[in-house]
Amino acid sequence: MINIVVSSKPVDGLFYYSYEYCSLLNEAKIDARVVVICHRKFTRNDYYKVIENKYIHCKNIVFEDIEIDSKDVTFILGRSMLTLAWQDFDQYTEKQKSILRKLFGGKLISVYSENHPTKYPIAVDFFQPANVVDLCDTEVYLKGVGKHFEKTINFDIYKPHVDNIKFKHLFLGTNERYYKTVEKVIKDYPDHGILTYNEDYVNKDNNNVFVPVDNIMSMFDTYVYTKDTFDPAPRIFQECKHFNKPVIYLRDKSIHDGGSVYWHRKINKPNIGPIIEAVKELHDTI
Repeated sequence: MINIVVSSKPVDGLFYYSYEYCSLLNEAKIDARVVVICHRKFTRNDYYKVIENKYIHCKNIVFEDIEIDSKDVTFILGRSMLTLAWQDFDQYTEKQKSILRKLFGGKLISVYSENHPTKYPIAVDFFQPANVVDLCDTEVYLKGVGKHFEKTINFDIYKPHVDNIKFKHLFLGTNERYYKTVEKVIKDYPDHGILTYNEDYVNKDNNNVFVPVDNIMSMFDTYVYTKDTFDPAPRIFQECKHFNKPVIYLRDKSIHDGGSVYWHRKINKPNIGPIIEAVKELHDTI
């Protein structure tokens, strides 16, 4: 079994990628499931709803009440899944803590990222995985670790798309830092919607669109990209290209990260080959 672990909030790109790659592995007759360790502010139903809103099916999602076999492999689509689990460890239930130790204490495939460069090694030391195989988008991380692997959207399982435009410009403000960068320019885009959580940092004078949303891609005409922090693998660039929606790139173009790479990258079919090779490598080393 490949256990694809998610420790993020429900509306998070890594949750989407995790579900999509799980589906691809299942289609290839490989046992895989998404193991969600719920964030303290959300319920199991919140995670289910996000998947049901976006995809044609919702299956093979489990939570902490599972059994882990010693031969299982844990797969994380970004190092932050391990880091967040360590960072929030004291806020989990005892059952969640127990399953996290089992999941992260065995064989681990970890997709390289630099969201938490100093915290990730601490998280590894805390969970002490038996073996780790790294995968890495080497175009995004020029000095990253691991064989090349691109996070690519599995559009084959998306629900049919029909536009129902509610506002012209979409912004992403799903954390306080993102929201602040949006506020710097929002006055220039009066016909807007800001995808965000209902948190204290939100300005009620804006047109805030609180997640989860049934079909955010149908609601806007143009996406405005404002993130000024490192962005590992922005899904929305791929989605806008797929659905023929314009993008305004409103950030420093000298920044090299997933934002600049995915801005120029063509849409490719997801490739599970590197994952399968990593699983074989782990089994060969045990």
